[in-house]
Amino acid sequence: MSALLLISTWLHWVPSHLALPNSSRGYRISREVSLVVLPVSVTDREGRFVSGLDASNFRIYDEGHPVQVALFQRDDIPITAGLVVDCSESMVAQSQEVLEGSMAIVQSSNPEDLAFVINFNDRVRLGLPSNILFTNNVDKLKAALTTPRASGETAPYDAIVAGLHHLQEGQADKKVLILISDGEDNASKHHFVQVVQIAQALHVAIYAAGLLDPSDADQRPDIFKGLSRQTGGEAYFPSTPAGVVRVCQKIASDIRHRYTLGYTPTPDRQGGYRKIRVEVMASGGERLFVRTRTRYFFPRTPSSDFFADEGQHQ
Repeated sequence: MSALLLISTWLHWVPSHLALPNSSRGYRISREVSLVVLPVSVTDREGRFVSGLDASNFRIYDEGHPVQVALFQRDDIPITAGLVVDCSESMVAQSQEVLEGSMAIVQSSNPEDLAFVINFNDRVRLGLPSNILFTNNVDKLKAALTTPRASGETAPYDAIVAGLHHLQEGQADKKVLILISDGEDNASKHHFVQVVQIAQALHVAIYAAGLLDPSDADQRPDIFKGLSRQTGGEAYFPSTPAGVVRVCQKIASDIRHRYTLGYTPTPDRQGGYRKIRVEVMASGGERLFVRTRTRYFFPRTPSSDFFADEGQHQ
């Protein structure tokens, strides 16, 4: 499958402790850093994805210093994806577009991909039957998407945390959440920083399709942008019903065309945030554009608390 609609400079580590609280009570994420892993998208001037590059085309700089590429992947590897779908009352008028967009992602999947569905309003529910964690069966996924009736308030942060927790049951190296919502949050027990911390700790990129109403002052496009940038995904805001399907197809394509780069950071007694810059050199001299995170948190010691930070476009 191509992704969860939600949900980087990813930090690759062995998690030693991860608490997923049921309330807004604080928690800690600890890990050992061995590799900084970056999901990287490369496009040309027309916004088309550029494939066929190899490790020699990339340069990575950590705090301005060049580092050696220790990990390079460009294969379309199997994905475990979560579709996180808003079924609150504010989404009633767009329920058909949500279904069509979600199915566009499902139908863009590869046979090896597995997916699941989380439907949410002020409550969070798994869409598949309790005996099915993941599936690549299109009919089962469609049934999971069409079961709920739009009603209630909106708790997207709680839904994302539930999706991140469920993803831990998956075996694929590449895991993604895709959030489809109008951006309101008036019922979550979790908050933005918690969501980002957990997503980065679990190496999950969050994509978002924001179905916004310009006349609704309660909607928060900044939520979509922040979640995607800080986890290495992307946020899109379709303006027409037909645009919802196109955006979902674009998300699927973005995930498929990503490169994965990694390097071993130099130990630093101080610890703290480090800036990253990724450059790509095209053999023909064509100007190419890179999207990835631009900094990450490096712990003072090999095992330390992790605090997320915002990623940006280059």
